[in-house]
Amino acid sequence: MSRVDLAPAAGEVARLLNGVRDDQLSDPTPCQDTPVAALLDHLMGLSLAFTWAARKTGPPAGVTSPPPGLARAETLDPDWRAQLPRRLTELVEAWQAPAAWEGMTEAGGVQLPAEVMGVVALDELVLHGWDLARATGQTFRCDPASTSAILAFTRESAQPERAASREGLFGPVVDVPADSSELDRALGYAGRDPAWTRTAAG
Repeated sequence: MSRVDLAPAAGEVARLLNGVRDDQLSDPTPCQDTPVAALLDHLMGLSLAFTWAARKTGPPAGVTSPPPGLARAETLDPDWRAQLPRRLTELVEAWQAPAAWEGMTEAGGVQLPAEVMGVVALDELVLHGWDLARATGQTFRCDPASTSAILAFTRESAQPERAASREGLFGPVVDVPADSSELDRALGYAGRDPAWTRTAAG
């Protein structure tokens, strides 16, 4: 598995933050039962967790990493507009170190080969970047290299023999037309409906 560059996907998430209005924080997202504020809280947490995974240090003394799935709107840091871009920058920098891709590492209580964990980090950035864009009425841009990497990762995860390992990471596969874009096919494999809209979600 080749190394991936997290910079374009992280930069896109950072760009989208500028378009999030305060009155949208309670709006729904493509993630079921996850309003915008909870999605932002998840991005805050995952950016730290995957930075620690790259450095193979674990959380600093006195800091606890919340288990996956516990992001909540109520715990979103009021300073997220300043904090999250900084965390995304640190995440990118951590994975630019060659040592980040070597050996085993851990994030959210899951141990994986570091080269796989880096792709998982990219997957989180792309999917949740798309979630945030859709939820806030913005255009989402994904660079070709990230799109190809995420398509390969989500397609592999959608294989029947991977059913146990994808549980908790992705929802049920959503069928999309065969001639759909690479990004839409990746979204479908990841359990996202590329046609999701805020209006349809109510």
